[in-house]
Amino acid sequence: MVSESYVPQIDCRTTVCYQRSMVLTASKLRENIYRILDRVAETGVPVEIVRGRKRLKIVPADEPAASKVARLKARPKALVGNPQRLVHMDWSKEWKP
Repeated sequence: MVSESYVPQIDCRTTVCYQRSMVLTASKLRENIYRILDRVAETGVPVEIVRGRKRLKIVPADEPAASKVARLKARPKALVGNPQRLVHMDWSKEWKP
């Protein structure tokens, strides 16, 4: 699948034409995964992959991704009261395995 703004560029390693912001199908990505990843790493040009109705993007990451804990949203009103009270609460009457 090719977008309307097609500007051919020849990749000498695969002799396949790509446009400046590459848009590929998942099948084309599978055929040339390592070459495409190398090209993104070298040039910094992102690659879009069309899979069904979704578009995915491979972009170079200049800095390491944040940990899952760092990405959590603060929810100050999620727990009302003293959290220590929950830890020491007796749940044996409620627990029915």
